[in-house]
Amino acid sequence: QAIQEVAQVKRELGLSYTVHLPLWSLEPSTMQTPVRQGSVQALVECIRAVAPLEPESYVLHATGALAAEFYHMRIPEMARAILMRQFQGGACESIRTILAQTGLPPRKLAIETIEFPFDLTLELAQEFDTSICFDTGHVLVGFSGPVDFFAALEQSLPRLGEVHLHDGPWQGLEMKLGYGKDHSPLGTGDLDVPRFLERLEQAGFNGPIIFELMVPEALASLEYVIKLA
Repeated sequence: QAIQEVAQVKRELGLSYTVHLPLWSLEPSTMQTPVRQGSVQALVECIRAVAPLEPESYVLHATGALAAEFYHMRIPEMARAILMRQFQGGACESIRTILAQTGLPPRKLAIETIEFPFDLTLELAQEFDTSICFDTGHVLVGFSGPVDFFAALEQSLPRLGEVHLHDGPWQGLEMKLGYGKDHSPLGTGDLDVPRFLERLEQAGFNGPIIFELMVPEALASLEYVIKLA
C-alpha cells in the first residue's frame, strides 16, 4: 500500500524517484556465503517491491561494514590488498545474482563510492557495466582511499548514473578519515562546487543529483547553488 501511495504522489506531482537500496545489517561482499546470499535476497526483494515506482536508478553499497573494518585495520598492506580483493569477489557474486534475478538493466544499478577502495569499486562497475553513484562527501573525507577528488570524478564520468551531493573537509592523499564530517551543507567544507557542477555540465550529465542531507541543510545547499548562478 505504501508503494502504491508513493506512486500516486509521483503521478500527481510529476516526480521522479531514485532508490537507495538497503545497507544496514547487509553484507553483500562477505566471504560467509549464507550471509551474502541472505543480503542478496533482501536487496532483490527491495528492487522488486519498488519496481512500480519506475526508479531512475538503484543505488547499491556493494560492500558492507565488514569490508570497511578490514580496509582500515592496522595490518600489512599486502594483507589488506588480498582481503580487499576477497571482498570485491564477494561483491561480484552478489551483483551478478542481483542482475540475474531482477532482470534490471545494469546501468540502472549505481554502485556508490563508499568505504572501500575507489579503484576496486570502479572495477566492479566496469565488470558488470553498471553505473557509478559518485558521493562527493565520501570521497572528500577519505572513505574511498587516497584518491584525488577530481581525478576520481573523471574516471567515473563515463558511467556516472547518480550524484550524492554534500560537503566535507578534504582529507588529502594520506588516507586520513573524516568520520562524521561528511553530509555537511554545501559551502561549509572543501568541495569546489562551481568547478564540480561545471564539469558535470560540460560532460552533459543529466542524471539525478541528490542532496543527501536533512531538509534544512538541503535547502541551505540549494540556496548556495542559486547564489553561484
